[in-house]
Amino acid sequence: MDQGGAPPVFSATAEIDGDQLRVVVTGEVDMATADTMLQTALREPVGQVTLDLRGVTFFDSAAIHALVRLAQQVPDTLTVLPSRQVRRVLEISGLGEQSWLAPA
Repeated sequence: MDQGGAPPVFSATAEIDGDQLRVVVTGEVDMATADTMLQTALREPVGQVTLDLRGVTFFDSAAIHALVRLAQQVPDTLTVLPSRQVRRVLEISGLGEQSWLAPA
């Protein structure tokens, strides 16, 4: 049934400043968009990656998998800024204490 609302918009944009990459993700991160988030974050070799998920409204298991893969590929250089929804999903999945997750 059509609810009449606009479909959720996903975007992943990257900004490079020297050796720092900031990826800003908005909307729903799911099996259709998680790989785009991952590939955007891995596009350029840099010294530090900040994944800004504060505009994310939905985060599923495919998104968790992409985030874990990113953390494995850029160890010790990743910082994740979660939205409230993302933080909740990561806490439920047992990832709430990861060193790459910015404190609330």
